[in-house]
Parts: sequence; structure tokens; C-alpha cells
Amino acid sequence: MSAGERIEGHCLCGAVTITLDDPKHEVEICQCAMCRRWGGAFYAGQTGASFSIAGEDAITEYRSSAWAERAFCSKCGSNLWFRFLPTGNRSFSAGLFDAAASHGIEKEIFADERADWCRLEGDHPRQTGEEVIAEAKAAGFSFD
Repeated sequence: MSAGERIEGHCLCGAVTITLDDPKHEVEICQCAMCRRWGGAFYAGQTGASFSIAGEDAITEYRSSAWAERAFCSKCGSNLWFRFLPTGNRSFSAGLFDAAASHGIEKEIFADERADWCRLEGDHPRQTGEEVIAEAKAAGFSFD
């Protein structure tokens, strides 16, 4: 995708639509137990330079930890986004966007927590949970 490109996605029922400007060509996969519980297998996050959201009245946000919030459509239950609270950054569920189906994997995080039945092929970076937390702490974030 080139600069200035825009993709649009929506939840299962269409009550919520999300538009991403300049989306990344790759998704980040999280294999942590919490994301597996939330998404059924893992969480694939799609990001872009900026975003807009329509249908905010159908969105429910849930604070899943001291540092994260997740959102879903209150009408159909589709997962919408993960927000890292210390920065406010969001990654949107890649499954919302048809265009994301052709994207590669940027990296896989919490790979040590993945289920045996959910091993992803490919030569992409994989980080353990310990490595992810250490990287975040080195950047100045606290998880206490």
C-alpha cells in the first residue's frame, strides 16, 4: 500500500466501521493467554498512521489489565481494538479489514504462550513474554 492509502473495516453486523490511513503492510500477532482467551486463537493487530471510527454508540470498552483496554461491538460482539493505555496507541483487529488478509506478519509476541494448535509458519521475529516486558520496561513503562 502506498502513502495516502486508506482501508475501511467493520464489525460483523456493520454497526462499527473503522477507517485506517496509511495502514502498515504487516500485522502484529499476540499469542498471550489473555489475547487467546479474547480472540479464540491469538490477536492480530492492524495499525495505521491515523484512524477514524463511526458507530461509537455500539462500542463497549473493557479494561483488561492495569495497562490495557480492549473494545468490542456491543451488538455483535466483534473484537475491535487493543489500546495500550500508557501511550494511548491502538491496534485494530486485523479481521475487520478485508485488505489485511494479504498482509504479512511483522512479529509474533508472547510466542512462548501460544497454544500447541496455533503455531504460525514463516520467518518473522518471535519474542517471548519476558522479552516483550523487558523491552517495554527499558522504554520506561511500568507493569506493577
